[in-house]
Amino acid sequence: MKSSALGFAALLVLGLLVIVGGASVFTVHQTEQALVLRFGQPVGDRALVTKPGLHFKAPFVENVVYFDNRILDLETPKQEVLAADNSRIEVDAFLRYRIVDSLRFYQSVRSIQGGNNQLGSVLNSAVRRVLGEATMMQLVREDRANLMHRIRDQVNAEAVKLGAQVIDVRIRRADLPRQISEQVFLRMQTERQREAAEFRAQGAEQKQRIESRADRDVTVLRAEAQRQADQIRGEGDGTRNKIFAEAFGKDPDFFAFYRSMQAYEQSLKDSRFVVSPNSEFFRFFGSVGGRKPAGAPQN
Repeated sequence: MKSSALGFAALLVLGLLVIVGGASVFTVHQTEQALVLRFGQPVGDRALVTKPGLHFKAPFVENVVYFDNRILDLETPKQEVLAADNSRIEVDAFLRYRIVDSLRFYQSVRSIQGGNNQLGSVLNSAVRRVLGEATMMQLVREDRANLMHRIRDQVNAEAVKLGAQVIDVRIRRADLPRQISEQVFLRMQTERQREAAEFRAQGAEQKQRIESRADRDVTVLRAEAQRQADQIRGEGDGTRNKIFAEAFGKDPDFFAFYRSMQAYEQSLKDSRFVVSPNSEFFRFFGSVGGRKPAGAPQN
């Protein structure tokens, strides 16, 4: 019985030593920094631990709070901002920050969640203040980078008081509210339709003008061509008549024969008429010279 009691007591002491030893050490990783607290208050010179590895603390009376020493992200809900030109804008912004003074950060906001809440409120206020002095055009296209820098500087001025440093602030999206966007879209669509109708009307007017000019030019060209053709035809007829007259003067019999051949060609083509074979019209059928033989009857 005595040996059993001694063994139980040894196990109990060993267990207590393990518990006390476990409560006396803590580990700090490379991505962390630790704050040693005694009854909620920092413990003198060894309150802040930034060196990674195994460290010691007083058991049961001291506890350790860990903070991330990497860059932290903070997302804020989308909010509506009234710009300087009275445009309502839905802004979605976020920031990145780092804890540079863990003791002050703990004393100010206690935890990262508390810091996020505090910095989120400061970010929303800075966004409203800076964008309220800018126009929609500046935010969307002209001066967006400078506006984000101003917001970052204002948030960082408050973050320093909390023991943090703001690395960057970005505006992810800046859009008009849905109803206003639909109205703007409809207005833009109506404007484009009006411009399209105006362009079509101008095109139709220009088409009509070109067609009228072309028709006028065609009429003038045709009239000029017809005039030139009539002139050339008249000159040709005059030259022909002159040649005929000269030929008639040189050989009247040949001219009479030629004119009769033309008359035969025109009159005997698909034509029917009744005339006496001894008619003057057929005088070249009986004689090459067109003279009637002696003793022929006269018609």
